[in-house]
Amino acid sequence: MSGRRIDINVPVLTRVEGEGALQLSIRDDRIENLQLRIYEPPRFFEKLLEGRDCHEVPDMVARICGICPVAYQMSAVNAIESIFGLEVSPWSRDMRRAMYCGEWLQSHALHIHMLAAPDYLGAGSILELARTHPAEVRRGLRLQALGNDLISLFGGRSVHPVGVRPGGFHHAPTVGAVRDIVERLRAAMADTEELVLWTATLDLPDDEQSFTSVSLREPDRYPMSGGRIVSDNGLDIDIADWETHFRETQVPHSTALHSLLHGEPYLLGPLARLNLNHDRLPADVRALVQATSIRFPSRNMFHSIVARAVEMHYAVLEAFDLLKDYRAPARCHETTAPRAGTGFGATEAPRGLLWHRYRLDAQGRVQQARIVPPTSQNQARIEQDLRHALQHFGLQRADRALELHAEKVIRNYDPCISCATHFLALDVERLPESVAPGVTAPADDILHVVGAGSSSGPDRLGRDVVRKLAADPELATQPRLAFHLLDSPATGLPALLETHGRLILIDAVNGAGKRRGAHGRLVETELEADGEKTAALSSHAIGVTTLLALRGILSAGTVAAPVRLFALDTGGDTHTPFDNEAIEALTARVK
Repeated sequence: MSGRRIDINVPVLTRVEGEGALQLSIRDDRIENLQLRIYEPPRFFEKLLEGRDCHEVPDMVARICGICPVAYQMSAVNAIESIFGLEVSPWSRDMRRAMYCGEWLQSHALHIHMLAAPDYLGAGSILELARTHPAEVRRGLRLQALGNDLISLFGGRSVHPVGVRPGGFHHAPTVGAVRDIVERLRAAMADTEELVLWTATLDLPDDEQSFTSVSLREPDRYPMSGGRIVSDNGLDIDIADWETHFRETQVPHSTALHSLLHGEPYLLGPLARLNLNHDRLPADVRALVQATSIRFPSRNMFHSIVARAVEMHYAVLEAFDLLKDYRAPARCHETTAPRAGTGFGATEAPRGLLWHRYRLDAQGRVQQARIVPPTSQNQARIEQDLRHALQHFGLQRADRALELHAEKVIRNYDPCISCATHFLALDVERLPESVAPGVTAPADDILHVVGAGSSSGPDRLGRDVVRKLAADPELATQPRLAFHLLDSPATGLPALLETHGRLILIDAVNGAGKRRGAHGRLVETELEADGEKTAALSSHAIGVTTLLALRGILSAGTVAAPVRLFALDTGGDTHTPFDNEAIEALTARVK
């Protein structure tokens, strides 16, 4: 239609991690301007590492991302170990891979079930999907919880884990703890096999296009940590040569750098990995893929959801094989004297190639660091894909239809926007996360006492109170009490969603109350959730109200006991910890 002009502005993209926007202008059925705007402030994280001892680096870089901290740790330790000429033991190498499998599992499970699936099943959010497809949502929560627990097995916790160090691990898990995970992995095989077949039956758009796939390639197995960087256009380089072939540039509309390979955009992530490494999959996984109608290599970006499901099935099988004959080692790390040098590390984060470079002095202190996350590398490719996909979809369609299709295209990449923007408050803590007695399969007559939050500032309140309660001699003998520490609501409450037992949640809240000094106003209430207010959730920022709404939906037909919240109001101060008097008073009130 001649003279037609459309301006579409999506100020906040939904169902992605972090904050971004889309600006699209169409004139005469031609895209005149298209920008994926990433406006989160840059974090200057590499600069924060300068002057720090190299042994601090793994715990620090894990703070870059709550979704893929293992990837940041593994790329960092690989680079540091290469400088020292440090070869880790076969046990450490295998256990690192098993831990990495946990990260793929939890990230892919949440993306498939909470971000992408609603696009193909006519749902606006995970809450709507839970009403129409409750079995699929339960499966996603089970697999996400398994992935988090696999990370915690080696890292002490699933968000910002602290178990990895240059030369190996700080501690080895017990045989009993590994045995429990192995049985859950065995049971999960049916879930992930079913997931591959299910994703292949979704109504995925037919949108073939040309792009360059880039990933690591290991000599004899599917790539996860190490190998060479390859592409389907003939690239085959050592990871140390990344800067020779790839170039990052700043664009005015984004706080994330754009990255180009020989001047052109390229694709990272599950689809690129599978395109380049489908021959590295075990025979039974390849046979499962052959049983679907989807073929790899694929030029359809919408097949990314199937690629993620295939990688989840592979991760379950791989972790099972690595852990089924587990024995605790005599020692869990190798040591060596630090030395000056430059080292490179690259691993396959859930979203693709994560590249690190460090220069250390003779004492092992960081002189310079460079970190290139996958989402920033994918940004130019996302914009390229949007131009093609919208043109193929039909620019004559209604504005709302174009907006929804554009968001669907962006979600294919599962962008982790916060990672891409490289200031951060740091708190390195090495504490065990399990609290006795605890249960793994809650019964309906158990009272679950949950301490939520992080390990710094007032947000550590719930965790501190639960630790005190769990150590109380009067409570320790009660058979129907279970205590839980959660890094955040999203990482642990899913396992409790379907119990109809009672829940007490202890947390810090930011309400309307005024705070005086380090004493907070006591908040005690029954929690209710309004699902309509949580439709725009990100899979990796799931709040308490959303989880409670899910609990209500998934327990349809039965009556779930209410959740009782005990909290102290921060009064807007998110930095000053509560004093001991306030914590003791709250602990006594809960008891």
